[in-house]
Amino acid sequence: MCGILGILANKGPISNLLYDGLLVLQHRGQDAAGIVVSDENKLHLRKDNGLVNDVFQKEHIHNLRGRAGIAHVRYPTAGTASAAEAQPLYVNHPYGISLAHNGNLTNAEALTKELYKENLRHINTNSDSEILLNILANELENNRKETEAPNLKPDDLFKAITGLHKRCSGGYAVVGMIAGYGLFAFRDPNGIRPLVFGKNNTGDDYSWGISSESVALNSLGFDTVSDLAPGEAMFIDNEGNMFREQCSENTKLSPCIFEYVYFARPDSVIDGVSVHQARLNMGTKLAQKILKEWPDHDIDVVIPVPDSGRISAIQVAKELDIDYREGLVKNRYIGRTFIMPGQSLRRDSVRKKLNTVEHEFIGKKVLLVDDSIVRGNTSRKIVEMARLSGAKKVYFASAAPPVRFPNVYGIDMAASSEFIANKNTTEEIADNMGADKLFYQDLEDLVESVKFEATGPQEFDTSCFNGFYVTENVSSEYLEKIEKIRSDSSKNHAGANEEPIGIHNQG
Repeated sequence: MCGILGILANKGPISNLLYDGLLVLQHRGQDAAGIVVSDENKLHLRKDNGLVNDVFQKEHIHNLRGRAGIAHVRYPTAGTASAAEAQPLYVNHPYGISLAHNGNLTNAEALTKELYKENLRHINTNSDSEILLNILANELENNRKETEAPNLKPDDLFKAITGLHKRCSGGYAVVGMIAGYGLFAFRDPNGIRPLVFGKNNTGDDYSWGISSESVALNSLGFDTVSDLAPGEAMFIDNEGNMFREQCSENTKLSPCIFEYVYFARPDSVIDGVSVHQARLNMGTKLAQKILKEWPDHDIDVVIPVPDSGRISAIQVAKELDIDYREGLVKNRYIGRTFIMPGQSLRRDSVRKKLNTVEHEFIGKKVLLVDDSIVRGNTSRKIVEMARLSGAKKVYFASAAPPVRFPNVYGIDMAASSEFIANKNTTEEIADNMGADKLFYQDLEDLVESVKFEATGPQEFDTSCFNGFYVTENVSSEYLEKIEKIRSDSSKNHAGANEEPIGIHNQG
């Protein structure tokens, strides 16, 4: 999972806005960050591994001069984390295109071979974002040869994106820039990855913004205009004129439901659905299940696992009519353990990340509420901490169903063999975690929690829970490759040259 951002204004510089926006999107990626801006026909780029405030210093922002630019924060996935794979990426021909990408191509390996054999384009990294960039460049070049027109028009770009949709499969949201022409963005035909745009008008000044999440735009003063529809593309020229076009014939809005469960900030609105309200609904549904299965429960207090479990926990406590307490304190300078590579690093991080408020546990029967359970290592450690802090009983509840299948659209959830719910019953998982009882959200209830808005999405990608992939072309062979690449042993020991090109996402 990554965060992308694009801004075009009638006056520059806009590098400070891109920097501030990346800080808001930092939760979507902690591995690398990058910004490229256009100053007339010249591009200025800064990117590197690390957090946003580590990659960019004052002098970097000062030197990123221009009134249009794109930015990216990268989430660490399987394989290497070289600075060469930090985004935005750039290709010189044709026109000069820079691109930032969130998602994953499921046919990346075939596309890599196709680009080399048929289009004479070489992919130099393990990043499928580079594949997307080269396919777009190739489609634009083919259009240019057909029309023999020296200047790019919006229809030329939309035709190229239409060609890209026909060749690419998977989940992807893209923001890009063409030197001297303007800003563009597009979304995959299933709308799996989020993308929203907005505008800010102040007197005679204007600026356009495109982002993974509405909160990044809102924090910069933009008014949200709309989410991009599945398969839709937009282009904003250097004069501020905006063009939109549907570039795919077969579209269906099926956003990734894990955005609402975990990845997105609660103050974001995705496809017209409030993430905050969706998580409240998850808490309501979860409490109803607990009351149904355990009407005479003896829970004394509900304690959330911060931060993404907090909103659901508030509603669980309300529905159960018992006390809600903040019993786990988070060190905010430690990254999100879900997206940290390597089991040992995640375990060490849990110890540094959370501490208990003992008097909220001593002698109490505690219900811990988290957004989800993947490997179970973090949950097991938290249960242990609760017992060491004096809890009489420790119950655990997940606002999401059991995670049993790999996500192939941009979330590296480790090998499915490492999922604690793989081939284990709920009782066995509770025993493994050391919990006295364990409750999982039902998938039907999760979906109902998110589709409460009649104007919002009514279908979702729920593949990590039920194994149904909305692109319908995810083969067992591909899943086997994903399994091999995502194993912790592969992550910890594989060298840069041992990773097969085009299998894993770097966006």
